[in-house]
Amino acid sequence: MLVLIKFLYITFLLPPGLFIAAMTVLCLWLYRRKQHGVWALAILTGLLYLISTPLVGDYLMRSLENRYQPPPHVSGDVIVMLGGGATADTPNVHGTGHLLGFAANRLLTAAQLHYITGVPIIVSGGQVFANTGKEAEIAEHILRGLGIPANKIIVEGQSLNTTDNAKFTKMILDEQGFSRPILVTSAFHMERSVAQFTKYNMAVTPYPTDYQTNTRFIFEWYQLWPRADAFYNTQLVIKEYLGLLAVSWF
Repeated sequence: MLVLIKFLYITFLLPPGLFIAAMTVLCLWLYRRKQHGVWALAILTGLLYLISTPLVGDYLMRSLENRYQPPPHVSGDVIVMLGGGATADTPNVHGTGHLLGFAANRLLTAAQLHYITGVPIIVSGGQVFANTGKEAEIAEHILRGLGIPANKIIVEGQSLNTTDNAKFTKMILDEQGFSRPILVTSAFHMERSVAQFTKYNMAVTPYPTDYQTNTRFIFEWYQLWPRADAFYNTQLVIKEYLGLLAVSWF
């Protein structure tokens, strides 16, 4: 009964399932009245359903996340952690502002790698919008709260995108003599990040983290339900592929 209730409210009461159900009813209504354009609307409804299911969203996400694997033995002279969003004024244990989910997972991995290797961490990420947080500064406060010394944290707070991450990190590497960076970012974001860093003549050791799906496919029937998080995963993947095209063209 609980599963049935969850299916009903996810499918009919919450977006995107609510919109898909409404569009399906509209398609049937138009079809019975032999209205023009019903097949175009039906195709659009079907596509919206597909990209809103975890089955499709996870498949697309896995196509990016499986391209790099964490190395079994980590070696480098600096860790480079890319930002991924932050709130500006939310109360935190140390100061204000929180890293969003992507960035928080990256930070945890960077901290773990620091304790394994002892090398410094460059936290790269600025304030993208007026209502978002200063990512690198927030990350610094959290890392210091986790016991990492201030002299082991380097703040790069100018970056507004992945291109900036590479450009400004390159300056820090050259200034401080680092030559073997360990790059930490979300697994779905790693290929585009490596491509950007390569354009700035940096050879990095990729250390993907923040996985959004399993590395191998395990089917469960709930994966056929339309869900907002699955739709968001599809959106992320499309953004990354467009970004990869932009890196190769410009």
